[in-house]
Amino acid sequence: MHEYTRSARVWGLSCPGFPEEVSRARRWTRDILRGSPLAEDAELIVSELSANAILHTASGGECGSFHLAVAVSAQMVALSVMDDGGTSTAPKVEHRDQEAEHGRGLGMVSAIAHRVVVHDSNQGHTVTAELYADARLGGYPC
Repeated sequence: MHEYTRSARVWGLSCPGFPEEVSRARRWTRDILRGSPLAEDAELIVSELSANAILHTASGGECGSFHLAVAVSAQMVALSVMDDGGTSTAPKVEHRDQEAEHGRGLGMVSAIAHRVVVHDSNQGHTVTAELYADARLGGYPC
């Protein structure tokens, strides 16, 4: 068992809304999940969600930021990216064709993750993607 999954643990990272911070969020996630079979999928999800926050919300504006939370247990990894809002609509999963230049990111995340939840608030949006260590659990720890 991975040393960090003996009990549930949560990490948080706040990043300024600069494009280069996406790679920092990805590396940070990879370091936390080192040795986990879910690490590669988690890294891809964090990259996509962080980039979306910077590109499509106030997080990418002057003085903007995004916040990442990684929760790890033996049953699941939950990855949440919180943005600064500034848009009139919450992120939504759209299944676009392969030729589309934009709008495929959350569709890709939902194809990798076992569950994706979007929360909208006055402060911004939070997108959480859950990866289950054992898909037979149906997503709920015993």
